Amino acid sequence: MAMTGAAAALSRPLRAVLYPALVALVLLGAWQITVDALEVPPYVLPSPWRTVQTLIADWSMLGAALLVTLRITLLAFALATLCGTALAFVFVQSRTLETALFPYAVLLQVTPIVAIAPLIIIWVRDPTAAMTICAALVALFPVIANTTLGLRSVDPDLLGYFRLHRASRMQVLLRLRIPGALPYFFGGLRISSGLALIGAVVAEFVAGTGGTGAGLAYQILLSGYQLDIPRMFAALLLISLTGIALFAAMSLLARGVLRPWHASEINRE
Repeated sequence: MAMTGAAAALSRPLRAVLYPALVALVLLGAWQITVDALEVPPYVLPSPWRTVQTLIADWSMLGAALLVTLRITLLAFALATLCGTALAFVFVQSRTLETALFPYAVLLQVTPIVAIAPLIIIWVRDPTAAMTICAALVALFPVIANTTLGLRSVDPDLLGYFRLHRASRMQVLLRLRIPGALPYFFGGLRISSGLALIGAVVAEFVAGTGGTGAGLAYQILLSGYQLDIPRMFAALLLISLTGIALFAAMSLLARGVLRPWHASEINRE
């Protein structure tokens, strides 16, 4: 029985990797076969193999651009996490402040970043700081919304028990609300990490920075102007892989924190 349980426990992460990998192989194989059979020119649609070859050949350029985009993404993600968590704590302590300020958080979420990014880039002289702020604004709302929901979603019976024993507001926050909000918080981080990457790429498009400080967005624009479509696809591949890596990192972090004690991970099938 112990061996069976261990095998089942090992098979879950294997399935989580194996099934998506099989789907990817089928799709990439169909893409490669279609391009080869129809003799599609690389400047129209490069094959997966041609994209990988271009990625390897232009790695010195694309790798440096990836580091620039990744730096902006991580800075924006950290800024959004800090500001969003702080605002969620303020909202849960005061319904009045939540009622007054939450609509503005929604307003930031529904306002297209391309509409306000030029203003931010004009107001903030440093390009990296300006792009970080733009990306952070894109990634901010999921942290605020999920963390606020988690802090509010406490068991009424447990809350009554704390109040029965005259627990202070800080004790309720630290020992009841924050532990109960962690699954919601990590859910917000998973969404926010991908949005931070999207915001960074959009900000780079708007800023149009080139030279040594150019990110992957600039490489995509430059490749389009030069009709170097394989390099464009290689840059898009790096962006996609970065987004997957960020999501996986947040999922592993959530599992590491919640697995020892929370039902969402203990009862994970």
